[in-house]
Amino acid sequence: MSPVLGGFLARYPFAGTDTAGWRWGFLAVAVLAVPCLIVTLTMATTSSAPTGRSLDWPGQITVAISLFALLYAVIQGSTTGYGAPDIIGAFVLAALSAVAFIIVERRAPAPLLRLDLFGNRAFSVAAIATVLGSFALLGTAYITSIRLAAIQGFSPLVTSIAFVILNGMTLLTAPLVARLLVRHNARWLMAGGFGLIAIGDLWAASIPAATMSLGLILPPIAVVGLGFALALQAVTAVAVNTVPTHLAGMASGTTSLLRDFGFTLGPSVIGAIALTQAANAIQAKLNASEDLRNALQAFDSAPAHASGATRESLEAAVGAVHSGPLGANGVPATVMVDGKSMPLNPLQSVAFDALDHSYSMAFVVCVGAALLATLIVGIGFTGVDPRGRVSGEPETV
Repeated sequence: MSPVLGGFLARYPFAGTDTAGWRWGFLAVAVLAVPCLIVTLTMATTSSAPTGRSLDWPGQITVAISLFALLYAVIQGSTTGYGAPDIIGAFVLAALSAVAFIIVERRAPAPLLRLDLFGNRAFSVAAIATVLGSFALLGTAYITSIRLAAIQGFSPLVTSIAFVILNGMTLLTAPLVARLLVRHNARWLMAGGFGLIAIGDLWAASIPAATMSLGLILPPIAVVGLGFALALQAVTAVAVNTVPTHLAGMASGTTSLLRDFGFTLGPSVIGAIALTQAANAIQAKLNASEDLRNALQAFDSAPAHASGATRESLEAAVGAVHSGPLGANGVPATVMVDGKSMPLNPLQSVAFDALDHSYSMAFVVCVGAALLATLIVGIGFTGVDPRGRVSGEPETV
């Protein structure tokens, strides 16, 4: 529902401007939070364990610093370069904070994450598969949103249809997957789910953006959504069923943490790869064509020969084109002046082709992550029964 609501609200101006309708989405979240707050205060009951737990502040702080530094380095590095001192420093800080997290968790009386959980082979395999599968899913969602909205120019409301299909598969298939988990080995559901994600992404990668068709991209997106629906529920069941009962909550929470980490890492890494590749392709075209360079130079100097509102519009257009591949694609190649079509942005078609290719390759990156998850599950879950336990291991009570 969220993408549809956001797409609907984005059509309306916000605070007197017609270019910031997306800000309504934040207001919608605030409004929806009010009834949640009321219900929580009036109806929710405590679920604390009888023995109680304390907050693991050292663990919270070190893992937060590590994840923030890692994501900053991945995202910002695509703009400033991965050899920049601050990017290298961020990677180092992420690694040192991760080591510090492991050290403090081993010594904490009430750790945020019990590292001995990963001594269980089935849990470890499920954890790795969760990160890879989540990376592939939200990477797919990110690529789809950029492709439909920023590259092909569909409205936010039309773009939201893809997300209804992608996310709706989990809701529709939940009863079926629950029955399958009882009757069949979770290993096969996970492997099959990740395999479907790979198939859907490979299918999507083969569809060029130049087709300008929403209908062509929806079937592969549905396949990806179906695959994640199968894999997600199977992974969660295995993670919970392979640990002692009193640690089931921590196991479930850890799975959610790893899933969110994969969700965050997917768009960050894939966005950096795709935009860097597109920028390099555009620059290569400029280097190879003197006519294109001359046209761009004329476009850059156009604001100096205009005045008033026209000059401001041209300056904004020049700034957008030089902001990166998405900006270069967003400014039209021609503009209507006194009923006549006049050339404007010489890089629009070049940027479109570069983005089309780079984001198709981004789908392939998701294919790789999903296939790796399939391979890890296929090998690592040998001997796991339908409830997730490894053959020969004692049942937990």
